[in-house]
Order: sequence, then structure tokens, then C-alpha cells
Amino acid sequence: MPEVPMTQTPMPPTKPSFKQSFMNHFHSWGYQGFKYLVYTLLAINVYLFFREEWLASKVIFASGITLDNIIEAFSSTIDTGAWLVLLLLFELETYVIDDDKLTGATKWSLHGIRAFCYIFILYSLYGYMTKVGLIYDFSPEKITDLCRLSKEWKFMETLNVYNEFTKDSCLSLSVAGTEYFSHEGYKVITDANTLADVKGLAWVDVINASAWVSVVIMLEIDVHTQLGNISSKIWEKYNRFVKVTVYSILLIAAVYWGVTGNFLEFWDAFLWIVAFVLIEMNMFEWQAEVAERNSKSKVVKGN
Repeated sequence: MPEVPMTQTPMPPTKPSFKQSFMNHFHSWGYQGFKYLVYTLLAINVYLFFREEWLASKVIFASGITLDNIIEAFSSTIDTGAWLVLLLLFELETYVIDDDKLTGATKWSLHGIRAFCYIFILYSLYGYMTKVGLIYDFSPEKITDLCRLSKEWKFMETLNVYNEFTKDSCLSLSVAGTEYFSHEGYKVITDANTLADVKGLAWVDVINASAWVSVVIMLEIDVHTQLGNISSKIWEKYNRFVKVTVYSILLIAAVYWGVTGNFLEFWDAFLWIVAFVLIEMNMFEWQAEVAERNSKSKVVKGN
């Protein structure tokens, strides 16, 4: 009697693991499109900061901008531009370029340009600190009628906004009982409330810039750990706590700018947080790929 072949019941398709689902999502056109849209918006912000600081520099540095004061005049522009280049370098190293090509001239070129960017970033931090010093150079002004000031004087509304006096504006700003503060060297005057707000903004700039320096230090540690150049059990144990703390400071700074009505600063801070979270996602995928390769290599060796 012929043997009747046994029929096999087809196995139901297995549900992709979280890791597989993440990888599929990570490489989707929508996700990548969103990522590069964020990078493009940050590039636009470089121009917006330059336009804002160019107008402010005409007041603060009316006699002309030199190499000595250019970092003070365009600290936000230089800082944002250097950060944009740095961001793109991290994108290349953590996502675009394959691991086997991150050697030799490619590796040292990326690290060299990054080091050059760090010089500008640290110099910009110094620029933010000098702005704090500039704000604290304001002294009480006895004048009550702003219309008596000469035409060269300007009124400071925010850290980078200085308005010329007109007949209408000087009358509206000359409020009885208002305490004014002036900077004789730059011919700038403002009221006590505005000066207090500007001091707050100047300090938030310093704290925010310092926190971002911490971010790149953390990323450098992650990248070199991933490449096998360094290893640290302490960093492996506490890196999440440190990252949450630093990014929380950045988020608080962004909220502060939003509350104080400084939309460009808020929008820029928000985009940068999103951008570096995307770089962290690159690191997550990179680590997953390396772990998967190591796992397969162990299986092959075992056979």
C-alpha cells in the first residue's frame, strides 16, 4: 500500500521583534525625511541668528567689528554654525559611513573637523560669558526724560534688540517713577525690569551652552566606546542618568525662552534637542548592529 505523505500545517508568520520593528522604522523614508528636515531647519536658524545679531552689532559695535570683538558680536551665529557642522559629522559617523570605512584618513578627517568645531563652540561659550559681563556693566541712570538723550543713544528691549529713539517712543518710554540703567560705553539705556529680564536670558545662554558642551563630551565617549578605543564601567552604569540630567537642563532652558517670549531661542533649542535625540537613536541602532554582528560571529565560531 503506497505511503500517504503527511501534510504539514504551515507555521503562522512570526511577529517581528521590537528590535526588528525598530530597525524597519529607523530606515523608513518618513523617519529619514523627518530627520533631514530637522537638520535643514537648523541651517535656516543660522541665517536667522546672523540677521538678528547683525542688526544688534550696528548698535553695540557702531565703530566697527574687528577680530577682537567678532565673537561677542556674532556668538549665537558662530555657535549655531559650528554646532550644525558638528551635528552633520556625528550623522556621518553614527549612521551614514560604514564601520569598516571609519579608519585612516576618513577617521582622522572627521575627528580633525570636529576638534576645529569645538574651538568655535568653546569660544562661543566665552562670548556668552562676556555678554553677561556686559550686562552687569550697566549702572543706574538719573535721567527721567529719555527725549533729552542724544540721537546716538538706543533703548535695549532684549539681549539682541536695540531700538532708536523717536519722538513717540521716547515719550512712551519716559514713565514717571521708572528706574533706568545705562551703559555709557555703548550708549545704551533700558529700564530696571528689562535689565533684569536680559540678565536672566544672558545667564540661561551660558548655562545652555555649557550643557551642550556636556552633550558633545557624552557623544564623544559613546562614539569612542563604540569604536573600541575606550571602555568605562562607570560610564556604562551612569550614562543614562547623566544624559537625562543634561537634556532636562536643555529642556528647561527651552521652556524658559518660550515663557519669556523669545521664540527664535525657544524654536532653535527645541530643534537642537530633537536633532541630538535623533543622533542618540543613531547610536542605539549602531550598538544594535554591532551586537548582532558579534552574536552571529560567536555562532559561526561555535559551529
